[in-house]
Amino acid sequence: MEAIDAAPALSLEDRLDRRKGRPTRNKMTGVRFTQTEMAEVDRAANDQGKLFGEWAREVLLREARNSRGDALFTEIVATRMLLNLVLKPLACGKVMTAEEFSGVLTTVRTTKHKAATDVMEQYAAAEPKER
Repeated sequence: MEAIDAAPALSLEDRLDRRKGRPTRNKMTGVRFTQTEMAEVDRAANDQGKLFGEWAREVLLREARNSRGDALFTEIVATRMLLNLVLKPLACGKVMTAEEFSGVLTTVRTTKHKAATDVMEQYAAAEPKER
């Protein structure tokens, strides 16, 4: 197993100062990784200049707090929907009226969340399963 880089030494004052203003962390969890997976996640933590435990806590909490309704992703899917719904008629030589365009905008606004969820589920289904 690869050795994990030692954490930089912090003074007692620095360690105590970091805890001010937050509740005591007294719960632990464990995760098993393959050697390759551990190297990958350790590298990700190091790339951000963080200790593995700090990085892992941030990632786990971010994912736990983030619903699949990620706003940026939803808006990207909405932009794709808008382009598809507007460009197809234009490419076929049709002229879109202001009312039709307003209808497209309404359709995108009312269906973008479900469409984003559907796209995310497609990506999740395509991910290789662990053995």
